[in-house]
Amino acid sequence: MNNSVTNTARLLWAGLRALLVLTVICGVLYPLAVTGVAQGIFPGRANGSEIKADGKVVGSSLIGQAYNLPLKKGQETPEPDLKWFQGRPQNGLGTNSVNTQYKLILSGATNRSGDNADLIKWVKDAKAAVIKDNSVPGYTVKPADVPAEAVTSSGSGLDPDISPDYADIQVHRIAEKNGLPVAQVQKLVDQHTDGRTLGFIGEPRVNVLELNIALKELVAKS
Repeated sequence: MNNSVTNTARLLWAGLRALLVLTVICGVLYPLAVTGVAQGIFPGRANGSEIKADGKVVGSSLIGQAYNLPLKKGQETPEPDLKWFQGRPQNGLGTNSVNTQYKLILSGATNRSGDNADLIKWVKDAKAAVIKDNSVPGYTVKPADVPAEAVTSSGSGLDPDISPDYADIQVHRIAEKNGLPVAQVQKLVDQHTDGRTLGFIGEPRVNVLELNIALKELVAKS
């Protein structure tokens, strides 16, 4: 009987020691090491890839933002503010209806199949809007010029980037709305176009938030 109690106590003590050692290693030392390495090597990414303007954090380079006008009376969907570069559609985003204490946006995809009637209508309406909004006197957007990401939302609904093609067809509209030369706005787009990662991964892209911050600075100087 005494041997049984002694063995049980020994096993419990060994298990407790293992728990304490693993807690210190995995719960304290490892997180501190990973955090220290991350802060030392790439602090920007470790802190959420924050983007600052006028000394304030205005967003993250990893999360897309909407550039819309305030809702008018009776409106359910805001109209885009056409003086800014627009990102991808955000049809997959939802609203928080469970815990209304917080104003949250739920990230997600539309989950519609390629032949779904709603998706087809969204794409057609988005394409018509892109052509209408970006066609200005002396420049007309052709249907064939509208890239796929201009009329479809990403899997998260929060894609921060657009293709250079989509940015290019917005240049004339941006120039007209802000009273800027087209060449100046095009140069701004070119300066904020990032190539493929490591030269072969992904596609060239333009971060919309960073581009709009640069646009705001350019307008202020004009």
